[in-house]
Formats: sequence, structure tokens, C-alpha cells
Amino acid sequence: MTIQTDAPASDSMERDGQHDFDFLHGTWRAKLSRLAKPLAGSSEWIEYEGTSTCRPLWDGRANIDEFRVHSPATDAKIEGLTLRLYNPQTREWSLYWANATNGVLAMPPTVGRFVSSELGEFFDDEEFAGRPITVRYTWSEITPTSARFEQAFSADGRQSWEPNWVSTIDRIAD
Repeated sequence: MTIQTDAPASDSMERDGQHDFDFLHGTWRAKLSRLAKPLAGSSEWIEYEGTSTCRPLWDGRANIDEFRVHSPATDAKIEGLTLRLYNPQTREWSLYWANATNGVLAMPPTVGRFVSSELGEFFDDEEFAGRPITVRYTWSEITPTSARFEQAFSADGRQSWEPNWVSTIDRIAD
């Protein structure tokens, strides 16, 4: 005998995150604050403005994001792209960054997931200025028209974090 119930699915079921970056599709006005000298005690931030354009691939299981910003104060520019790939087995995203200056896809990827619809956390271990660090990317404050991205470094085994790249984006109407 089968008993039917209208009870909701178990909260312990792991969420499928393959559409977590769908909010990002489209064109955005980007404002970036970049720490001039990460992990060096610097408090000098360089301000940039520009655009970010993201389009889906593989029915939302991947996307590519072109990022172009310019600093009026220093005349510096950053042109880069992020390739994001979703792994349905691990339910994690791998984020790969490439800078137009060197044309190289950075390795290792920063890997993680959205822990809720409002917060995504992604990590990798790298070397910076000759020492091992952990890199953390955080997506937060996500609305239909805006979002916040932060990159931070930890040189002490994730005990403390120094943000060095903070960008806010606002949707540009299509």
C-alpha cells in the first residue's frame, strides 16, 4: 500500500545549481575598486568604470563574461573574461579568468557553489608574490538589477581575508 503525502521534499536534498549564474546574463554597468598592492599593507584603491557583458552557453551550464573597465585617475584599463563551467556531478562551478594583457586562461580555476540564491563562494589555492595564498570569490547582494562581486586573499590559512577587488554591477536595459 502506498501512502500519498503533500509533504515538501526533504531539506537535506542538495540543490541543483546549474542556473545559479542566470542572473548575470546581459549587459551591466560595472564599477570596480582594486587594491593597488594586495597583501602589502596598502590602503590605496584604484577606481574603474566600464561594462560587463555575460552570455549563456550550453543551456545555462556555462557562460562567458567579458569585462572592460577604465580608471580615469590612472588611465589604466582592464580587459578580461571569465569562463564559468558547471559540473553536474559535483554541483560546483569552475571559474576561469583571462586577462587580455597576457591572453592566458588562469589556472587553477576558482571552484565553488552558491550556498543560497543570494550568496556564492568560490576558492582556490595559488601563489602570490612568492607565497602560498587562498583566493576567495564571493557573489552577493544579487537582485534582478544589481550584484556585488569580491575577490579576497588569505595568506594565513583562511584565518583572515583581505579584499582586493570589489565590483558592483547595475543592469543596463536591453
